[in-house]
Amino acid sequence: MQHAHGIAYTTAGPDGAPAIVLSNSLGTTLDMWLPQLDALAQRYRVVRYDTRGHGASLAPSGECTLDVLGRDVLAVLDALNIERAHFCGISMGGLTGQWLGVHAAERIGKLIVANTAARIGSFEGWHERAALVRARGMDEVAAGAAGRWFTADFMAREPDVAARLTDQLRGTPADGYAACCDALSSADLREEIGQIAAPMLVIAGRYDPVTSVDDARFIAERVPGARTVTLDASHLSNIEAADAFTAAVLAFLA
Repeated sequence: MQHAHGIAYTTAGPDGAPAIVLSNSLGTTLDMWLPQLDALAQRYRVVRYDTRGHGASLAPSGECTLDVLGRDVLAVLDALNIERAHFCGISMGGLTGQWLGVHAAERIGKLIVANTAARIGSFEGWHERAALVRARGMDEVAAGAAGRWFTADFMAREPDVAARLTDQLRGTPADGYAACCDALSSADLREEIGQIAAPMLVIAGRYDPVTSVDDARFIAERVPGARTVTLDASHLSNIEAADAFTAAVLAFLA
């Protein structure tokens, strides 16, 4: 594990290959991308990182905003001397990807955003969740997470996977999680995403209760040339529909 400006990251795959950055969802770590890692690392230099306040990355020292999360990605690219990379982010990571597409277009090749929206949730909802975890820790948020992340069929089929992700959420530092809730509370790119020029793939989960197929369609209708793929999954589609997710990403990058 390496660090750049407090952000923990790791790489896999050939050093000289085109790079792709993978960005995790709220309450997870870079390990969430293990289902995609081997396939991607055969062709790409895969950069996985823990979003600020998660995993081995430090919590922000001041206010956390989407700008902060986006600049963290640029700091990792700079540390690796990568001028330009593809980017794949899920949920919160998908918002980070949209920010990069708007504000750092010269650093991004192809852009994949999954189970996300140009505006996720509401200011009030994120503010309440941040206050909850700051006051009472992560247990209450973790208790309901699996039902948001996975379908009932998947949880019955892969209970160990759902339990592992839930335990990881429970172990997320409350201050780091709350800081990212603060960032999401003010993150609204609905009026800006039309500026994105990068080739974009928007992946949606058919059963996602958090970021819907309509949210994906909203993005794709506003970003010139964007295409969409809908998978039979809930919110963490790269885990629930891992093979289909990986295949869609590889086909888009090819």
